[in-house]
Amino acid sequence: MSDRSGGPTAQVRVGVLGPVTAWVDDAEAALGGPRQRSVLARLVAARGRVVTAGRLVEDLWDEPPQGALVALRTFVAALRRAVEPGRAARTPARVLVTDGPGYALRQADVDAWVFEAAVSGARDLAPAAARAALDRALNSWRGPAYAGLEQPWAVAERGRLAELRLVAVERRAEARTILGEAADVVPGLDAHVTEHPWREEGWRLLALALYRSGRQADALAVLRRARAMLAGELGVDPGPRLAELEAQVLRHDPGTGGTPGADDVWRDTTSAYERVVAAGARTRLESTTTLLRTLAMTGGEGLAAARTQRVAAVGAAEQLGDPDLTARVIGAFDVPGAWTRSDDAGLAAQVVAAAERTLAALPDDAPDAVRAKLLATVAVESRGLAGARGPEAAREAEALARRSGDPAVLAFALAGRYLTRFEHPGLARERDAIGAELVSLAARHGLATFEILGHLVRVQALSALGDWAVAQRHADSAGALGLRHERPLVGVFTAWFGALRAAASGAPGGDPVAGAPGSASGPSDSGGPASVADAERRYQAAAATLDGAGMPGLAEGLLPLALLALRIWHGLPAAGGAAPTCDDADWGPYEPWARPHLLLARATDGAATATAAAAQAVRRIPDPPPGLLAEVLWVLAGRAAVAVGDRRMAERARGALAPAAGEITAGSGVLTAGPVQDHLNALTAFLAD
Repeated sequence: MSDRSGGPTAQVRVGVLGPVTAWVDDAEAALGGPRQRSVLARLVAARGRVVTAGRLVEDLWDEPPQGALVALRTFVAALRRAVEPGRAARTPARVLVTDGPGYALRQADVDAWVFEAAVSGARDLAPAAARAALDRALNSWRGPAYAGLEQPWAVAERGRLAELRLVAVERRAEARTILGEAADVVPGLDAHVTEHPWREEGWRLLALALYRSGRQADALAVLRRARAMLAGELGVDPGPRLAELEAQVLRHDPGTGGTPGADDVWRDTTSAYERVVAAGARTRLESTTTLLRTLAMTGGEGLAAARTQRVAAVGAAEQLGDPDLTARVIGAFDVPGAWTRSDDAGLAAQVVAAAERTLAALPDDAPDAVRAKLLATVAVESRGLAGARGPEAAREAEALARRSGDPAVLAFALAGRYLTRFEHPGLARERDAIGAELVSLAARHGLATFEILGHLVRVQALSALGDWAVAQRHADSAGALGLRHERPLVGVFTAWFGALRAAASGAPGGDPVAGAPGSASGPSDSGGPASVADAERRYQAAAATLDGAGMPGLAEGLLPLALLALRIWHGLPAAGGAAPTCDDADWGPYEPWARPHLLLARATDGAATATAAAAQAVRRIPDPPPGLLAEVLWVLAGRAAVAVGDRRMAERARGALAPAAGEITAGSGVLTAGPVQDHLNALTAFLAD
């Protein structure tokens, strides 16, 4: 694409769906007065065909004056300068060309031509694609076609395009009705038939949308209104499509109006399933688990219900004494997780126990894919637990999945491998490699859920490695996939990542966190109280996305932990600003690591007493569970140890954090306490004193 000088690759666009306008590389061209614009518009109306000079003169003037041909050539020359400003003298025009006895418009994108092609092509598209194409086409209108031109040819073209626009409006309404948006299209269609009462298709679509919205009486009233209007005003009966729809509505035809919508398909399918598949049939268990898998991905109440009913389905399968069936029921729920703390540890333990029993009961010749899915389930449901079984099951699942050649099974096994690759801090690069393979594998085989997971894994790992730009690209990709595939929980993680970036930069839009590759160690200069306060506000906004998300494993204690980690990193009191005190926050599982800092910050009854209580709290701090927040929790333990003079805890924290010396405590993708090295330096200095 050239610059505004209009070189040979300049893009010329002409618009007649509104006032006649032209753009050269997105800059509006000066087209001159009304008659000169009419020349360009008349060539648009010819749709690329040649218009003779004599015909142009007749169409421009009711009574052509003397010298009309000379004026026409002047108009053409001026238009050529406007749309090809960089064309060299005596070189042929490429947009407004001379062809034989007249002129033609070539090599220009004309909105009316694009609109006509889109409306015609939408007939052969699936409803979703048709709706998108027609949305774009209708959005190209800026006003009445050929606005301001009143020559007979312009009036005729305006009427033709206006009729085509009504067709586009109706086809879009039909596509939206098929897609399950019947109730949303009713107001627009009501206005449409009021403005254009002779359009039978408009009446038909309005009645259909009302019926699909559960408003049968209103649908019949519309159809009878249309019948009365056509008979009373025009003396004609409704056409066959309108009459057929009325008959279908009267007999409650589930396919009313042609292709059923999503709600109709769901209702009819579930009704047929209830009639055909016998109660107690084994296939019902497998179908139920597949449905629960979909339900889990909706988040909120759906996710909570899926967790409970999954355990019930597994228990029902085990009661039948068929390990193959139980393996299929367990394996069908291949829902990955992007967080290393279980939402319900008790239910997860029941699933693990059932999977282990099923593994032991399977025959020796059971397929690799079946065993791999059971082992991957053990790994996924063991996340956040200390011990060797989770990582061991993940490694074995991965090996079997690779041998099976099934990409979906391998993706689930990699999800288990990721969730258990937290044996010690400092493993961000290994998890990033898992995320990269997940993205590649899932994209090749259309596994959207695992592709989303791969992007989120890379967001987390790259945050720990300080590669914020690439992490942002993966967050954007995850968000786009989440919208396309209706995965609302993705937005929770991307919102928290946005808050993390604000916290890590020290100020919104600032440089990456200090200590990242290429930057100096230590908190950034911009990370003063003002930037901390802004980051606290961003964290609080992100926390709102957790309301009703159905993910207690992520939500419990996360906001106060994020605020505390931020303040500890910046050397601010643990209680203050937006940070809660020990009494007014639900710290969830993080209370042991927060309590020493909060006791020191309160100091309401004397520094010595507060320090003694804090020292006792430090001695009670356990090792953090393996997971995304291990580094942050070790930082809190180590900093508390320094504050109270506990060398033993300081040694433990330094030893645990040492493998992550080159990372940032942002591997969760949601919060940070700054570069690990900063805290190692503080621990080393304390221990050397």
